Amino acid sequence: MRNESETRAELIDPHLQQQGWAIVPESRIRREYPITKGRLIGSGKRAMPDKADYILQFNNRNVAVLEAKAEGCYYTEGLAQAKDYASRLNLRYAICTNGVKYYMADLQGHEGDITEVPTPEQLWEKLYGEEQKKNQEAFNWEQRFFNVPFETKGGSWELRYYQQNAINKVLKAVANDQKKILITLATGTGKTAVSFQIAWKLFQAKWNINKDGIRSPRILFLADRNILADQAFNAFGAFEDDALKRIKPSEIKKEGKVPTNGSIFFTIFQTFMSGEEPNFGQYPKDFFDFIIVDECHRGGANDESTWRAILEYFEPATQLGLTATPKRDVNGDTYKYFGEPVSVYSLKEGINDGYLTPFRVKQIQTNIDEYQFTSDDDVISGMVEEGREYTESDFNRIITIKAREEYRVKEFLKMINQNQKTLVFCATQDHALAVRDLINQHCDSKNPNYCQRVTANDGEIGEKHLRDFQDNEKSIPTILTTSQKLSTGVDAPEIRNIVLMRPVNSMIEFKQIVGRGTRLFEGKDYFTIYDFVKAYKHFNDPAWDGEPLEPEPKEPRGPLKECSVCGQKPCICPKPDKEPCEMCGYIDCRCDNQKEIIEVVLSDGKVRQLQSMTTTTFWSPEGKPITATEFLKSLYGTIPDLFQSEEDLKTQWSTPATRKSLLGKLEEKGYTKEQLSEFQKILSAENSDIYDVLSYVAYQSEILEREQRAAKMREHFKELNANHQEFLEFVLNQYILNGVYELDDEKLGTFLQLKYKTIADAKPILGDLKTIRNNFIEYQKYLYV
Repeated sequence: MRNESETRAELIDPHLQQQGWAIVPESRIRREYPITKGRLIGSGKRAMPDKADYILQFNNRNVAVLEAKAEGCYYTEGLAQAKDYASRLNLRYAICTNGVKYYMADLQGHEGDITEVPTPEQLWEKLYGEEQKKNQEAFNWEQRFFNVPFETKGGSWELRYYQQNAINKVLKAVANDQKKILITLATGTGKTAVSFQIAWKLFQAKWNINKDGIRSPRILFLADRNILADQAFNAFGAFEDDALKRIKPSEIKKEGKVPTNGSIFFTIFQTFMSGEEPNFGQYPKDFFDFIIVDECHRGGANDESTWRAILEYFEPATQLGLTATPKRDVNGDTYKYFGEPVSVYSLKEGINDGYLTPFRVKQIQTNIDEYQFTSDDDVISGMVEEGREYTESDFNRIITIKAREEYRVKEFLKMINQNQKTLVFCATQDHALAVRDLINQHCDSKNPNYCQRVTANDGEIGEKHLRDFQDNEKSIPTILTTSQKLSTGVDAPEIRNIVLMRPVNSMIEFKQIVGRGTRLFEGKDYFTIYDFVKAYKHFNDPAWDGEPLEPEPKEPRGPLKECSVCGQKPCICPKPDKEPCEMCGYIDCRCDNQKEIIEVVLSDGKVRQLQSMTTTTFWSPEGKPITATEFLKSLYGTIPDLFQSEEDLKTQWSTPATRKSLLGKLEEKGYTKEQLSEFQKILSAENSDIYDVLSYVAYQSEILEREQRAAKMREHFKELNANHQEFLEFVLNQYILNGVYELDDEKLGTFLQLKYKTIADAKPILGDLKTIRNNFIEYQKYLYV
């Protein structure tokens, strides 16, 4: 019987060629077709990626998946795998075989034995025969899009399967004259890359709203933040320079009009809404053929948003909404405007496929999470309400206590690796300033730019700090503080820590914040959320990754009325200048915000009594709490079967020779010294023996610190004379300080030289080397009793 590779080469490949595959023009066979990247499993390693044995292609489309098994296997053994791959790739037909018999499943219902694989023409007819008859023009446009190759940067970049799915579904909707289209892709999974490929294919196929195939389209990329528009502008760099146009207020003001000399335009809603006559009104309504609305849940599709007027003004254009947020009651307007998404890819799928990074959560509670004024505290400003309990939502908005914030900053600085990039979310812009200053006061780094604030008020200098932070080649700034600005749209793959120092009340915003850490980066196996505000409770909400909920119905907004003066809808008449408020002097009155913030200085006794308790919790991609053991196994797989029981592990670990042998076997299985050290960090067991980590993961045993194990060993010192006790105490201190590798047999000579200068000097004090070595080895077993 042939093995699988022989079955493919000698039976399946000849049969496929006999049926015309890779023989008939425009037909191809793709072997070992990559689907997933393989979930991250630690130390830069991944689980096995999913690959389809064969993908059959015809006329630039994937048309079927074929899974092969060895000749001696039952011929439908690969059916479940074939169906899974077909489903992921949005393919209708899944075929499996052992090279002798063939079986084909139509995912729309029918399946059964087949005598031979269908020819390219037969499969094409099954798939598209009826579709062509129903709407030949739409089918022709769809095929025209397929005939435009993806832009792959000279072959150096290949689209992921879910990105291809999204692109193909959007273009199918365009071909069928669907005017409003929505795709939902989890943060970090490449919405901008998808939008670029869609624009590329539309442009190269010369599609436009007239469908004349002569003129390339004019495309507008519309965002609500400059950083998003700039990121997109840079991502579209494969287009000719003169095709790309960044619409900026300064240039409109300088030229006295909006730019029209380009093909792909990038701007933000605010730029279009500004001007005496809103800038967007200078364009004819049918100027743009296709509009991409980035982060569309944040305003453009909102019924109450003035930005909605822009989309309604450019109604002739086909409009594509990009969002990372599934349907919820708070973003129902987005889905009502665009309709149901044509393609969805979730955070859970991204982590399991290996395209996003897993995470853990450290919940930090302090004894000043709430505060009630007492007479020993000093009120520096404002009016404190006696008897009122101030809670998390009040801090740094109504009341500030510097000692509280300083304590929190010191706590998370102790927990994080201070060389890793970190985002800190604060209650307000002023709070972000205060936290920035506290971080710079208490961090290990002496660089004056170690921590910077990036908020709406920081302007160009803030944008520069953000660009430097996003640059993987730069290490400064290492930490950014923010309030709202960086919760979305920041592509910084190196982020390892997210610190929450303000409440996160919106599930949508919570998902966006978590998404800041999910992007892949070399050596990043997971990221950590440091949660001071009980935001982890969002994971227990069914909305975290449950079924989309229908929003509460709202009264429908009626169509915009035509202005009786300018004759346009929406009105583009010049707006009169607003008068400043007589009380505060601001055009946008800030009187309600002028209430003085209460500033309290805690008594010295209270400052000294500040305490915290940290609980590390782990979460599955589904957002469900899991044990540390389950988290480790999801990252690294199960510990190899190198010890049969807890007692066996203890026996092997108790002497240097067998311990060294076990560590060597673990390393052969991929569990290196670095990976075992990572285990310790995940379990907050840096001060524990690696034995404790292995025993905990394998048998859920109690984790002891090395100091506790050293105390066990000291109980047996009475059997030794004072000189040997002193030497073993010296060894124990090295073990407590640096870990179990200090107990290796090879370390004995080094310790004798450190303690007594030379081995010869040690002998008169401790006796012969055999006695010294026996004590060094024999007493180690007492660490693990």
